[in-house]
Amino acid sequence: MNERLKITPLEPYIGALVENVELAKPLGDGQFEQLYHALLKHQVLFFRNQPITPLQQRALAGRFGDLHIHPVYPHVTDVEEIIVLDTYDDNPPDNDNWHTDVTFIDNPPLGAILAAKTLPATGGDTLWASGIAAYEALSAPFKQLLSGLRAEHYFTKSFPEYKHRGSEEEHQRWQQAVQKNRPLLHPVVRTHPVSGRQALFVNEGFTTRIVDLAVQESDALLNFLFAHITKPEFQVRWRWQENDVALWDNRVTQHSPLPTRHSVFPSVVPAW
Repeated sequence: MNERLKITPLEPYIGALVENVELAKPLGDGQFEQLYHALLKHQVLFFRNQPITPLQQRALAGRFGDLHIHPVYPHVTDVEEIIVLDTYDDNPPDNDNWHTDVTFIDNPPLGAILAAKTLPATGGDTLWASGIAAYEALSAPFKQLLSGLRAEHYFTKSFPEYKHRGSEEEHQRWQQAVQKNRPLLHPVVRTHPVSGRQALFVNEGFTTRIVDLAVQESDALLNFLFAHITKPEFQVRWRWQENDVALWDNRVTQHSPLPTRHSVFPSVVPAW
C-alpha cells in the first residue's frame, strides 16, 4: 500500500493541501508521521472530500493527544469532544474575530480539526495567519522589546454573558465556565515545543492586556500586534467545499471565520 502523501504548499508562509489520504480510516504510522511533520512545517493543512463521522473525527484527533471538552459550545450527541458550530443570521459566531482557540486555559490546545458539513451558497471562507511569520518579520529591537512580556487572556472577552442567556441551562453553563476559567497569563512570544521556532502569542479573541506595561502602552502595543499578525502576507484563505477538513497547529496560528450561515464540527487537542 502506498502511504506517501501528496503535500502542496498554498502560500509562502502557511497552508498546504494534503492528498492521497482517507481520514475516515485509521492512519498508518508512516502516514501519521508525514502528517505530523507537514503540520509543523505548514501550520495548517487542508483536505478535500473527506466525509468523516464525528466518531472518526474523534479517533483522528486522538492520535495527537488527549481531547479537550469545550465549556460552553454544544457538542455532538454521545461525542462530547466534538463541538458543533452552527452559524446563521440569528446565531452569529462568538469568535467572529481573529483568535487562537481556547487560550483562556493554562494549556491551550495543540491543534484543532474542523470538518465542513453544511455550507452556504456563497461566502463562508476561513482565514488563518502564521504567528511564526509575523514574529520573524519584526525587527531585532522590537523582538527584544517583546521578550519576557506576559499577556492576560480571559474567557469572557469572546464569550460575554449577554450572548449566553438563551436558556437557564445555557446561562448556568456559562457561569460555571467563568468560575473555572479566570484570567491567566501567557508569554507574548512563545517557543514552539517541538520545532523550537518562536511565534507571537496574543490574539484579539482572548488577550485583554499586557500586564508588564502601563494601560496605554499595553493598548497601543496590542493594537499594533493584532494588526501586524493578520497582515495578508502571513495568511492563507480557504474556500470551503462540503466534507472539507482543516487541521491546524493552534500553538502558532490564529484564524478568523468570515460571517455567514454554515455548520461545522471541530475538535481540539490540548498539549502545551
